[in-house]
Amino acid sequence: MQHAAPARSGVLIGLTVLLLGTLTTASAAPAAGDEQLGLSRHLKSVGALFYGAWWCPACTRQKALFGEQAAQELPYVECDRVPSDRERCEAARIKAFPTWDLKGKERLTGVQSLEELKSWSGYGR
Repeated sequence: MQHAAPARSGVLIGLTVLLLGTLTTASAAPAAGDEQLGLSRHLKSVGALFYGAWWCPACTRQKALFGEQAAQELPYVECDRVPSDRERCEAARIKAFPTWDLKGKERLTGVQSLEELKSWSGYGR
């Protein structure tokens, strides 16, 4: 019985060090959503548009890459619910979802990685 206490205290010390190391690392790193939020705002500022539809699973995946907060700030055009936006999508000749459009000059279709969207839009240059 005398040997069990040192073993337990060693485990507790190990877990405490692991927990403190994890907390220190997490607090030193920027919040996970900061980069996504910055990209979302950048896309809006350069005139990019994200065309999608509420029922589109690929659009849902695209938004999920940004996280909840940043996804709310995306320059999103809903092509199937709002009549005025539906007309915008038709005028822009959107044929697939998701479609990313940069000022009517460059387009990407399908789910894009955040890295691809950064490169495409000139984020961080």
